[in-house]
Amino acid sequence: MYTIVTGAAGFIGSNLVRALNDRGVHKIIAVDNLSQADKFRNLVDCDIADYLDKQEFIDRLRAGDFDGDVDAILHQGACSNTMETDGRYMMENNYRYSLEILDWCLDQEVQLLYASSAATYGGGGIFREERLHEAPLNVYGYSKFLFDQVVRQRLAVAGSFNSQVVGFRYFNVYGPRESHKGRMASVAFHHFHQFCRDGKVKLFEGCAGYANGEQRRDFVHVGDVAGVNLYFLDHPEKSGIFNVGTGRAQTFNDLATATVNGCRALSGEAALSHGELVRQGLIEYIPFPADLRGKYQSFTEADLSKLRRAGYEAPFASVEEGVGQYVEWLGRHG
Repeated sequence: MYTIVTGAAGFIGSNLVRALNDRGVHKIIAVDNLSQADKFRNLVDCDIADYLDKQEFIDRLRAGDFDGDVDAILHQGACSNTMETDGRYMMENNYRYSLEILDWCLDQEVQLLYASSAATYGGGGIFREERLHEAPLNVYGYSKFLFDQVVRQRLAVAGSFNSQVVGFRYFNVYGPRESHKGRMASVAFHHFHQFCRDGKVKLFEGCAGYANGEQRRDFVHVGDVAGVNLYFLDHPEKSGIFNVGTGRAQTFNDLATATVNGCRALSGEAALSHGELVRQGLIEYIPFPADLRGKYQSFTEADLSKLRRAGYEAPFASVEEGVGQYVEWLGRHG
């Protein structure tokens, strides 16, 4: 039996392939679109049984080629560019594609674990998996929100299906294997390269009542994201939509401080306080971009109550722990 990972050459997808390999799973069918060819590097140290282009995968799924041969699909394939303005493309790629996979998994009674997003919440201040708190700010968030709604409707019909369906609302994920994402890579990735290039990192000045660099996000390490996926893979009796963050919002100042001190550690230099980093010009602030006003989440923090009730007990790395590990990895891999 095979495990299928869509978006397998992408950021979270490739980390899931690696995590499956680490537990001895190698019968993996990797699905992606390698039009952006450099993504292949994310799979170089991974073992897979086969690779399929996204369109070939859809065609073969429709033809019944995988019927009876698959245990689970980890569906990470999506356009994750929150600045994308082509709504038709976004809905086809993120919504219709996901619906087709959902229908097939329910018909075949195959586990489906899929990527939702914290973008479903929009600019509100409560991040709980309830319709009341969801109002996406962009078409990316809407594409994820709409698919979640379909899943909810089907879960609400008792006895409508017998297999697992789990959606993960990822918050601000950072970590290895994201270099292909360009401007959509994590802030930690950009800070690392800024510091290596310029000897300093730049943060937005304050906005919406927040002081300079004090906007807060729930930054979660991709290793912890993989851990949550594997937990539910091991518990096929559990279904639902769950937040995946740390449950602790931290500031961009915290993130920048952890990144700069991680870079200093690579050079054998001592860690400095945030205030000292600012005084020395190693962290500086730039005006908040006008085109982001009204589209920017100044605060996110995952409510993990539902995840914990589902039995997931493992701790999540803080920014200081996770970014420190990531900077060490970037120091080796770039």
